[in-house]
Amino acid sequence: MTHIMRLVVLGDPVAHSLSPRIQQAAFDEAGIPGIYTARRVDAAGMEQALAELRRGELDGANVTMPHKRLASRLVDQRAPDAERSESVNTIVRDLGILIGHSTDVGGIRSAWSENGLPEQAPVLLLGGGGAAAAALLALEGSEIFISTRRRGAGRALLERVGVAGEEVPWGAAVPGAVVANATPIGMNGESLPSGLLEQSIGLLDMAYAATPTPAVRLAAGLRLPVADGLAMLVGQAALSFQLWTGRTGPVQAMRRAVETAQGA
Repeated sequence: MTHIMRLVVLGDPVAHSLSPRIQQAAFDEAGIPGIYTARRVDAAGMEQALAELRRGELDGANVTMPHKRLASRLVDQRAPDAERSESVNTIVRDLGILIGHSTDVGGIRSAWSENGLPEQAPVLLLGGGGAAAAALLALEGSEIFISTRRRGAGRALLERVGVAGEEVPWGAAVPGAVVANATPIGMNGESLPSGLLEQSIGLLDMAYAATPTPAVRLAAGLRLPVADGLAMLVGQAALSFQLWTGRTGPVQAMRRAVETAQGA
């Protein structure tokens, strides 16, 4: 009897997630029987889902905001990027052992290079959660400025992850830097603090919605190189698919699923 892989994305909110479309397209393209669904969960729901993984009722999972750091505490083992960032967005089941990975790191790197963002440019990173931790690892070696709405949270994240950088006040621009938004700002039509993009040289926006975020539209209007959240989503999704199946993620099919969802 053919085994049907059962996978899930866990988060809150999660109804907006395109991961089910992307991963279902990947399984279909690869000819692997699989069902990928979205599940809105709180902390207790996370623990329940991981129990299902351990029992083999699920074969793998993605984790999105706000549970990436919680996932890093709940898994049995963590890959090096997940260990450093204390952020897990992909869970692999291996003989009942749950291994946490951060494919966000590779997703950020691929989105950055594929969309022409300047390499080694200064970076103004917005956010202090799991996505920001992954961004710190992906961009390590660049001159990094970090800005969080809660004062001191940026410095604490730099110390925890072990990446060199400088904290700047929320809303302060860094002229000549690429803005990397690792907050949910934009998912519901919110704008980044005014003046940030006007003084920047590019944008990586990890937030995404049914239509381009205000930050992506503004950066495009300023003719800046832009990597949007969908570019990063496909990059990390391909790496997750490979971890679950041992096969290279069919990136073109995954991109087509995004374009179809966006009405492109």
